Amino acid sequence: VGTQPQAQVADPTAYIADPGPLGLAGFAMTTFVLSVFNAGLITTSGLVAVVLPLALFYGGLAQFVAGLWEFRKGNTFGALAFCSFGAFWLSFAAYAKYVEPGLGGNAHTATGIYLLGWAIFTGYMCIAAARVNGAVLGVFVFLTLTFVALTIGIWSQTPAITKLGGWLGLITAALAWYASCAGVANATWKRTLLPVFPLAPAQR
Repeated sequence: VGTQPQAQVADPTAYIADPGPLGLAGFAMTTFVLSVFNAGLITTSGLVAVVLPLALFYGGLAQFVAGLWEFRKGNTFGALAFCSFGAFWLSFAAYAKYVEPGLGGNAHTATGIYLLGWAIFTGYMCIAAARVNGAVLGVFVFLTLTFVALTIGIWSQTPAITKLGGWLGLITAALAWYASCAGVANATWKRTLLPVFPLAPAQR
């Protein structure tokens, strides 16, 4: 007896827009602005405070909300990544504003431990990113390198390595902006304008 074909079940989240481009854009812009200072491209004292509003509202709040919508879309990777890095920027803003100024000579050690934790998290997320696409994997690889360089530079108080972390952060921001642009452009045009370089066959 032949088997009856199973009815196709409609995706109940198909009407929800992809939150990925928003999360990537929020991450990219905040990373870019902070990395400009880490790389030493702008050294004017006090201007680094411009990072905090971005960290709170775009890199933090907007990215965290994008992560919550990834949960609704059933995307475990996107949900974990965006909620985590949204929380990273929120915690960074609070740390830079309220905690670090009171640490005195121990600030570099505390900041180094903080960044090391994020380097570990980002490093293991590269494993999952390798199943997403080349654009996203590039973001996570360079972000891992950024965190590692900043951890070493700040913990050891070696400005040259911190500057290297800043330049790696600029590359990370550019890759994240590209992935964001590809996501929104391809969705809007309903065809591939910017490739994201798939790394594995789509799941059936």
